[in-house]
Amino acid sequence: MDEMKRTYREGEASTKEAWRKADGDESLADKIGNAGDDIRKELGNAGDDIRRGADDALNHDKPEGRRSDRDGTLADTVGDIGDNIRREHDRS
Repeated sequence: MDEMKRTYREGEASTKEAWRKADGDESLADKIGNAGDDIRKELGNAGDDIRRGADDALNHDKPEGRRSDRDGTLADTVGDIGDNIRREHDRS
């Protein structure tokens, strides 16, 4: 999903920049608009990367930790199912 958002942001910024240059004149307002679009795009991409890294760090050892006591309780099973659903959701 993050790759789709990244691709969308790239296309959106490129399209806006091309539209601003369509009149043949790149004014100061055009340059400021392009800079703002680039900043927003990069912040969005960085936010996605940070969130993905945090999610990976928080979820990395959960299933292994649940299985370390080898009792296979209902709570362990439900926790594993929840982690799997979240992983699948994050991939889409």
